[in-house]
Amino acid sequence: MSIEIFGASADQQADIDAIVALVAAVQHAQQNELPDAFMELFSKQDPVWTTAHGMRLSGWETISAFTHKVLPGAMKDSTASYEVVRILFIRPDVAAVNVHQRPIDLDGRPLPDVPEGRPLYVLAKQDGAWKIAAAQNTQVKTD
Repeated sequence: MSIEIFGASADQQADIDAIVALVAAVQHAQQNELPDAFMELFSKQDPVWTTAHGMRLSGWETISAFTHKVLPGAMKDSTASYEVVRILFIRPDVAAVNVHQRPIDLDGRPLPDVPEGRPLYVLAKQDGAWKIAAAQNTQVKTD
């Protein structure tokens, strides 16, 4: 896995590893339909989540209610894999993270007829842990 890293200091490898682990935790929560585990990844300080279809959800409670409604059963036919491709440290405690989201079947095979996603996560380090402060999940349009 090759990740482009920008704005990191020499001593931020632990932060890079933690960010990659957070994205892996997003994948795990999504693939296993674990809304509580998914919500643990969000900041409690007014996070924003925009779905791939443009629905903007503001606030932890709103995101949680939506996630608890849609996530159970959402992966019955397919799921997605997540790969961090770029991390930009805006400040030592704030990072913008580009993710390559690939649709896969339940056996891990790519689904070529399903659009990929290009999520952008804005993460903030709070009390020593990276959390999602804002995210935009953009679906890739193919013609």
